[in-house]
Order: sequence, then structure tokens, then C-alpha cells
Amino acid sequence: MLTMEMIREAQERLRGVARVTPLNGAKTLGRNVYMKAENLQLTGAFKLRGAYNKLCTLTEEERARGVIACSAGNHAQGVALSATRLGIRSVICMPAGAPISKVEATKNYGAKVVLVPGTYDDAAAEADRLAAQEGYTFAHPFNDPYVMAGQGTIGLEILDQLPDVDAVIVPIGGGGLISGVAFAIKSLRPEVKVYGVQAAGAPSMEHAFHDHKYETLDHVDTFADGIAVKTPGETTYEMVSQYVDDVVTVSEDEIAAAILALMENQKLVAEGAGATPVAAALFNKLPLAGKKTVCLISGGNIDVNILSRVITRGMVMSGRKTNLMIALEDKPGQLSLVSDIVSACGANVVSVHHDRSDANMAITGCFLKLELETRDAAQIKEIEDKLTAAGFKLVSDQTAAQH
Repeated sequence: MLTMEMIREAQERLRGVARVTPLNGAKTLGRNVYMKAENLQLTGAFKLRGAYNKLCTLTEEERARGVIACSAGNHAQGVALSATRLGIRSVICMPAGAPISKVEATKNYGAKVVLVPGTYDDAAAEADRLAAQEGYTFAHPFNDPYVMAGQGTIGLEILDQLPDVDAVIVPIGGGGLISGVAFAIKSLRPEVKVYGVQAAGAPSMEHAFHDHKYETLDHVDTFADGIAVKTPGETTYEMVSQYVDDVVTVSEDEIAAAILALMENQKLVAEGAGATPVAAALFNKLPLAGKKTVCLISGGNIDVNILSRVITRGMVMSGRKTNLMIALEDKPGQLSLVSDIVSACGANVVSVHHDRSDANMAITGCFLKLELETRDAAQIKEIEDKLTAAGFKLVSDQTAAQH
């Protein structure tokens, strides 16, 4: 059972181990929006707090057996670093599809990594099997009161850094982070709203919260690997039901747009899970008008290959990039006319592809494919309207698919 005394004890254990991460205003994202930057924590995510606190409570016998954990990457790094600092042997089971950067970082912190085909839940099953077979002490990533207590120290920091906070938005995977944060905040300031957010492709806690019953999803599908959990914790479900005001979901495109907004406006790199609170605020998923709102950026360990795709997706989502396909008569001057219209509207042409081979076009025609950098959706519409007014035919299905 989680208590405030446990969270206070965790705060003392973490002094000099975990950073007190900054909480800064983000007026470009909203006048009353603030960022709690746990992506600047050691290991690049909040998980160090719960992992270190948990390992500090182990008996000498449990430490001697070594610890095992399952993780998509952030808990893995937290356990690996904590175990190494405390002189404990560690083994981490990770989904085979975990970002390479997280796998390598976990190894570099001193853990033995076992890659398991499938999702987080498959890695958890393998960790259970190895714990029983080899006698390791299991360090659960979320369904453990000492882990929740460690994560709850973030709630204490938020109240200290922004005493008049009105609302806090927290990512949810298994639920350990929001359980600790919500318990700490509600225990001291029960009027503060605490909201959870999940990826729409992995809404296990959102379903459980609204259906008022503990549930397991058949599958998950999201690039936010840190919260791609099919089954939330039983204990965390009870905590969320009691202390959280609402749980919402955000789409992949909304997460991508939030990552881009954080990079451009706050100079912060967030992974998919870490950006979900910002996505919820940006796309008006919650009643935040007039409320001083803290978005908890839970981590920044995003694979660079994924980041490149996310930036592109975020630019499309925010109207910063688009692809247009235009049906032209294949005769001199057509490309120049199109270019003049695009230029007059102030957009930048990134690439041009002239296609005469498509079976769907007229024999005397061609398709002109343009990749454009634009200011926003309004500028894209202006370009489309002016091209149409000039007699050019936009291939609407292709265009709509891009934005």
C-alpha cells in the first residue's frame, strides 16, 4: 500500500542520485502550459526514480540473487544504472522491437539484455519465467508500491516548483508513474486535477478507467513504445480509478505534432510516450481553459530513425509540409505556371517529380508531383485554390492522403 511516508523516504533516497528536473513555462504552446522535463533526467526518463527506490529496499539476500526486469527501454535503463550503482547484477528482458538506442544504453549501464520477440507483455512473461528458473529478484516496472513511491517524488517537485498548479497531465503505460504522481498531488492538494493520457493504439488503462473494470487488450499498435502496454497493473488500475480525474487518448499524428512542437518551441526532445501530455493539451482533449497546466514529459529516449519519420509526420500534421499531385497537359510552360503560383503563395518546393508513365493518366498528359514546405494548412489551401482557379486539376485522393 502506497503512503506519503514512502514517497518522502523515496525523496531522501534519491537525493544526489536523481535530478530535480526543471519545470518551465511554455507560452508558445499555451499561456498557462508548463513542461516538467523528466526527459532531462539521468538515463533520459523518469524511470530511474522508481527503479533506484525499489532496489534500495531489497534485502541482502535479494540483492545477492541479482535482479531481473522487463521493459521497452526506460525502466531497463533505470534498473541497469541503479543496480550497477548499488553493486547488484541485473538482467533485462526487452521486446525485440525496442529502439536500438535504448537497448545499447541498457547494456552500457551494465545489464545483460535478453531480447524477446513480441510486445512488452511477452518480455514480461519471459522475465517471470527466468526469475522462477534462475532465482532472480523481479523488479516490476509499475505494479509495485516502491516503484510508485519513487515516481511520486515528481508530484512533490511539481507542487514545490508551481504551488498554484491547477492540472497535471501524465502519460500512462502500465500506470506506475501516474499512480505515484496522482497519489502525491491528491494527498496534498486534492483540488488539483490529474489527467492521464494514452496512445489511441494502446488504450488499456483508458478502457479500464471508463469501463470500470480491469482489462487486457488483444494487441497494441503505436510508435510510443514506452506506453505500448496491453495489460495495466492491477494495483495501478485501482490507484488510477481512485486518484485520477480522467484518461484520454491521442492519435499517432497528434503525438508526432507534439514532438515537433516541443523541438521547435521548447528545444526539448521527447519520445512518443513523453509527448502525449503535450498532444492532449495541443489538441484540446481536456478541459484546461484558464488552468495552470503541467505536462509531464516522461522521457526523451527516441530512436533517431523514428525521430526523422516523426518530424516529417509532424510537419504534415501541422501543415508545414505537403505533397500535391497535379494532372497536367504534357506541353511546354505548364511546370513554369505551377511554379509561379506556388512561389507567389510563398511556399518552398522541396522536390519535383514529372511522371508520364502512370496508367491512369491521359495519353497526352502527365502527373506533376510536388513536395512543398509550407507555413500552415491555410497556406496549403491557398495554393490548392489558386491552382484550381488557374485550370489545373488536383488529383484529390492523393492530395487528401497527404494532409
